[in-house]
Amino acid sequence: MARRSRRTLVIAVTATGAALAAGGMIAHSAASPPGRESAPNAGHPACGRVAAHYPSQLLGKERSSTSAEGVAIWGDGAVVLRCGTAPPKPTTDPCFNVNGVDWVLREGASDNGERVLITYGRAPAVEVTVAEASASAGDGLADLNAAVKEIPQTAHCV
Repeated sequence: MARRSRRTLVIAVTATGAALAAGGMIAHSAASPPGRESAPNAGHPACGRVAAHYPSQLLGKERSSTSAEGVAIWGDGAVVLRCGTAPPKPTTDPCFNVNGVDWVLREGASDNGERVLITYGRAPAVEVTVAEASASAGDGLADLNAAVKEIPQTAHCV
């Protein structure tokens, strides 16, 4: 009987530990809203070079602190930058050059009116999400050039 009680206790403690660990993982993922978590290749050395050149202000918004690697946020999420995303393949989405950096506008990438832009021809890519209510996205992209140019461009928009 004591053996059975001990086994039940071990199972109960193990199950509780697993539940707490799963709950912690859920809480951690809930703490990073979608689009503000690190990109898959955020640890790439080029992203570290990009991060060294993040401007302290963008579109009139102060940069907020974040613990997510490769992520920069200005204002209350008015602009979110993620370094380390997969470079886009050739696309029919609009592609344009802003002062020497090519950007693709991801049509339909956002359900809430945000504009999602991603560098073209740079690996890893840099993704920038600009809230609709923010100032011109083009102005913000121009201000990010010094950072983004830390990743060499290997292809261009056509």
